[in-house]
Amino acid sequence: MTFNKTLLATSLACLSFNSFGAAFQLAEHSAAGLGRAFAGDAAIAEDASVVARNPALMAQFDKMVLTVAGSYISPDVQLEGTSAPAHTDPSELDSDNIGPAAVIPAAYFIAPINDEVAVGFGLFSNFGLATEFDEDYAAGQIGGETSITTVNFNANASYRVNENFTVAGGLNLVYAEAELIRNFGETALPLPRETVAADLSGDDTSFGWNIGMAYEINDENRYGFSYRSEVDLGFEGDYSNGLPPSLGGLGGEVVPGTLDLTLPAIMEFSGFHQVQKDVAIHYSIMWTGWSSVEKLEGFVEGSDTPVFAKEENFSNAMRYAIGATYDYNEKVTLRTGIAYDETPTDQEHLTISIPDTNRIWVSGGMNYLLDDNSSVDLGVSIVKGGTENFTETDDLGQEWGFETSGGAYIFAAQYNYAF
Repeated sequence: MTFNKTLLATSLACLSFNSFGAAFQLAEHSAAGLGRAFAGDAAIAEDASVVARNPALMAQFDKMVLTVAGSYISPDVQLEGTSAPAHTDPSELDSDNIGPAAVIPAAYFIAPINDEVAVGFGLFSNFGLATEFDEDYAAGQIGGETSITTVNFNANASYRVNENFTVAGGLNLVYAEAELIRNFGETALPLPRETVAADLSGDDTSFGWNIGMAYEINDENRYGFSYRSEVDLGFEGDYSNGLPPSLGGLGGEVVPGTLDLTLPAIMEFSGFHQVQKDVAIHYSIMWTGWSSVEKLEGFVEGSDTPVFAKEENFSNAMRYAIGATYDYNEKVTLRTGIAYDETPTDQEHLTISIPDTNRIWVSGGMNYLLDDNSSVDLGVSIVKGGTENFTETDDLGQEWGFETSGGAYIFAAQYNYAF
């Protein structure tokens, strides 16, 4: 039964987006942050997007603030076949780009209650995935289409303990939706390549929590820390395939299935230092707890016996970023930054559905003050990944060899308004 393969791919989809963000997570929370490669994001209080990175910074605002942002990701992931079963030419595995472009929206609102208390709300995403192969792709059982969308509804409150120290906490309602299609591809079976081997869609809603702290040494120096908890998801969906019952398939019949998955915790430390009147430097260290994903298990609904179990051995991953901000004049602020992302993947479990490698970000951006109450931000990043060579085995035991490389171009725009 190919349901086990569907569960594996769906679980990986939920853990992964990008060849573009560290450890399969989405960092694209704001255009301002993108312009500095998100360096210092847990310590810089420029707009309402602090809700996503460190809500303790809400105490820095004395007016209500609204921020609306959108990021456009244009991936550039190259795939080259290096080996294939005897009945297939490896060149048939080549693909110019397996990741479609995506738009990631976000919105935030902060409302100070008094000098000590502020509340804030955010709508953003921390995880997502999209990879696409043609229906007649030769290695269809490990290609196909995989997508995951997560939306985080986040409510926070901050409290200024004294003029130097602020704490914050929040609750997160996370909605996740996944879709996966696998085709049989080239096999020794008398089946067209586009025959559906697995078709699954499902969703779930779950809860998490987050905390933040900010410490101001003075107006020119600030440190920030934030922690976002794990989120437990239990996907429930409909599964079917096009394999005839005479060959052990479902013939299009739909059956229910479940998979439990824990999205990892995220922790960040940042610093901000105004070294001159018009120049600041800032930096961040981010940790993501991918080691929580050791084994993936899938079940047919109503059964306590897993139909699939696979060791993943993901490792905790780090992200390091440093950047600078320059106040060019009263209306224009320029930003730049560079970052290094680690991948959590085990080299023995690489897959073309998740062509993930270590990567470097180079970023630039600007803020333009429209008037006393409003401004716009623009940001751009060039993300360059490494090259990986690996072999992946499908359900029929066929081995497919690949070389992957690539990265992404990311563009973002943002509008801020203070009431």
